Amino acid sequence: MRVLLVDDHVIFRQGLKFLLSDLDESLSFAEAGTGAQALKKIEAHMPNLVLLDLNMPGSEGLDTLRAVLKAAPSTPVAILSGEENPSLIRAAIDAGASGFVSKTSSSDILVAALKLILDGGIYLPASALRSREPLDGLAEGASGIAEQLSERQTSVLLRAIQGQANKVIAAELGIAEGTVKTHLSAAFKILGVNNRTEAVFAAAKLGLRPPA
Repeated sequence: MRVLLVDDHVIFRQGLKFLLSDLDESLSFAEAGTGAQALKKIEAHMPNLVLLDLNMPGSEGLDTLRAVLKAAPSTPVAILSGEENPSLIRAAIDAGASGFVSKTSSSDILVAALKLILDGGIYLPASALRSREPLDGLAEGASGIAEQLSERQTSVLLRAIQGQANKVIAAELGIAEGTVKTHLSAAFKILGVNNRTEAVFAAAKLGLRPPA
């Protein structure tokens, strides 16, 4: 398993390598200190996971994220940041990040977050899940909302928030693309959301897990 660490602080990258030894015994690491270096490393190593700092000198964070995702569209990218601004978290997820982990998180939280991301899930910090801003339609204490989703609606929804296109979901589940749209529309209505980004936050808050 190949992990690309993208951060301009060498000491921080060294610390990450030590902490991530609990994630998988067979890990190998590539490192980059800039966005441009990261793209070269992707071309050379094609990692299974990218850990990306958004705040590097000479780099526009979200632009770097988009460039990394374009270079490795099937590779999950986890954002590691010292900021926990809800707008930044939302923008990163909207751009295609598979998770957002604060640099102040404990090592246990970091490892758990990356395991979830590698399993196909989306990790969001507790501060983002407490925020009502992206979840205006999701009522407090709505623990029964997930039960309102049918099994097929849940399958379609979780694939959609992982970034799969409707055509891909349709082929994977053996259903028509129009049926995928119908299931997504119904799921969004149940969750009280309007798009995939809001659905990511809603699904994380409800504890919905990706399909095996």
